[in-house]
Amino acid sequence: MASTSAEYIQHHLTNLTYGQLPDGSWGFAHSAEEAAAMGFMSVNVDSMGWSIGLGLLFAWIFRKAAVTATSGVPGTLQNIVEMIVDFIDETTNDIFHHKNDLIAPLALTIFVWVFLMNLMDLIPVDWIPELAKLLGVTHMKIVPSTDPNITMAMALSVFVLILYYSIKCKGGLGFLKELSFHPFPPILAPVNFLLEGVTLIAKPLSLGLRLFGNMYAGEMIFILIALMFGAGAVYFLFGGLLQWAWAVFHVLIITLQAFIFAVLTIVYLAQAHDVEEH
Repeated sequence: MASTSAEYIQHHLTNLTYGQLPDGSWGFAHSAEEAAAMGFMSVNVDSMGWSIGLGLLFAWIFRKAAVTATSGVPGTLQNIVEMIVDFIDETTNDIFHHKNDLIAPLALTIFVWVFLMNLMDLIPVDWIPELAKLLGVTHMKIVPSTDPNITMAMALSVFVLILYYSIKCKGGLGFLKELSFHPFPPILAPVNFLLEGVTLIAKPLSLGLRLFGNMYAGEMIFILIALMFGAGAVYFLFGGLLQWAWAVFHVLIITLQAFIFAVLTIVYLAQAHDVEEH
């Protein structure tokens, strides 16, 4: 553990970042200040590694369930996967009333992937970072959804699809009219365009920052609770009780945040497909 509480918290909130060091060489940052100085071209290696790894885990689990699926009595894995697929498919059908075979698989991927990334928050905050330290790795954040680079990258990917389907379904001119002729009469087109433009840009921001903010706050609470374990026997027991209670409540949070991200994606893409007469 770091020598002070502030250093402990700062260490757990710092990513393993690779980029250009102050001396011009390329390597890993050894402090939050060095990581910040690296600028835009730096890479949070831990966030990238864990998010890609969890994505591959998701693909492997669902492929295994598909390969071993049986029409007889299903196993536990098949039951769980079928429940998730049916739930997302039903949710998609309730919201999205157009023909597009991409939407349900996209929503499923987002829900499960975000859930797995959020689920890492339930692993005690010191376990993996301390193991990484034994292997010579100075920093290790294992919850990718506490990194705004990850959440905003996913949100911007959805935003690209929103723009693509808005133009594909409505045409470039139709999409422009949608932004310019509502909510006020066409004579106020510049005002409409400004208001609708802000609304459009708010979509990826709401997706990415909502997920990041909720998960970052949850991780911070776990870190603060972990500080109690080194403050004596009474605080240790109280901290253990708090950690258990927060972890139980956090199961709801991580599931809800994954569901919200998936549902908003469906809603925004449904809006992109809606063609209205102006």
